Amino acid sequence: MRYIFIVQGDGRGHMTQAITLREMLAKNGHEVVEVLIGKSPQKKIPDFFLRRIETTVNTFDSPNFQTNTENKQSAIYKSAVMTFRYLKKYIKSITYLNERINELKPDVVINFYDLVAGLTYAFYKPEVPMFCIAHQYLFLHPGYKFPKKNKQMVEALKIYTRITCLGASRLLALSFVEKPDIEKKNMYIIPPLLRKELYEFEAKKGDFYLGYMLNSGFASEVTDWHKKHKDLPLRFFWDKKDAKETTVIDDTLQFHQINDQLFLEYMSQCAAYATTGGFESVCEAMYYQKPVMMVPAHIEQECNANEAELLGIGIASNEFNLSRLRDFVPHYQPNDSFKKWLGQSESKMLRLLEDTTMKNNTKYIPGIISSILLRFQRMAIRK
Repeated sequence: MRYIFIVQGDGRGHMTQAITLREMLAKNGHEVVEVLIGKSPQKKIPDFFLRRIETTVNTFDSPNFQTNTENKQSAIYKSAVMTFRYLKKYIKSITYLNERINELKPDVVINFYDLVAGLTYAFYKPEVPMFCIAHQYLFLHPGYKFPKKNKQMVEALKIYTRITCLGASRLLALSFVEKPDIEKKNMYIIPPLLRKELYEFEAKKGDFYLGYMLNSGFASEVTDWHKKHKDLPLRFFWDKKDAKETTVIDDTLQFHQINDQLFLEYMSQCAAYATTGGFESVCEAMYYQKPVMMVPAHIEQECNANEAELLGIGIASNEFNLSRLRDFVPHYQPNDSFKKWLGQSESKMLRLLEDTTMKNNTKYIPGIISSILLRFQRMAIRK
């Protein structure tokens, strides 16, 4: 079978999932004919993705999260303003995705949580089935437990998630743990898509803490804590523009540019892991049985952190206060069932992706989603 991938370009998680799935499909005789990835002026598509995806890559303009002035937290309202500011670009992207689907004629389109892909299926209704893959689709599961704070942001997140999967035939929700499928909603719960290199490293307990920050503004918090605790070695990864491959602060603090191989090597050897709360790296920490502290940069990561706390695999924090992580380490209990759940990933994924008998499912869209779509349509008419 022939597939097109459409990938959200904000954050590394969706990209590593796409790499893993392409390798899985190729191993089983299928072909990914093209990858279309959303781009924005604020984010650079990492070299590791372009190197590892091993197929034609084209880009299109797609919305992404804007950060606050300290380059730490994502600014939701600022992000919304910027989205409407560039509506004309995104309308062109909708047309472009439809053209690529019609020209390449794949058997299936796989959408890794990109908003423009959902809008393309809402407006043009391509006949090619679209399957949507992301941890975020678990937010639409009736049994999912959201954090009690930020209820308005939670509702906005659910609306955003529904727009990304408009017209989808199936939702494939990646999950930390096994949950029941909701077949009447075409929702299937599947294990995480973790890269094959994960299994090449043996877990060891080193003397250093590993970290990853979605936004480089968090570096000041890490540096401030480090000044008072220089006895604990820290190795952090960031995506700071114009920074060196490795920025050495002193003997026990280093900041590295994103490097997928080096990151996994450090993950397998660290004593604990601090992160802004992305799903992918928390799963990698679970595999190596590393205690985790999460400092969410936006509402999605607040949900991830809340879920991880409920499962007992980590703790949430409002800042990179690594003393909290140090206190948690002695109480950490590994999730012994995770590896068994992970072992079901390929068989369940292939069974769902190879079955194209379901038709696209563009249902009636109520309330605020209809208003958003109407705004896009009016912009298109004026174009």
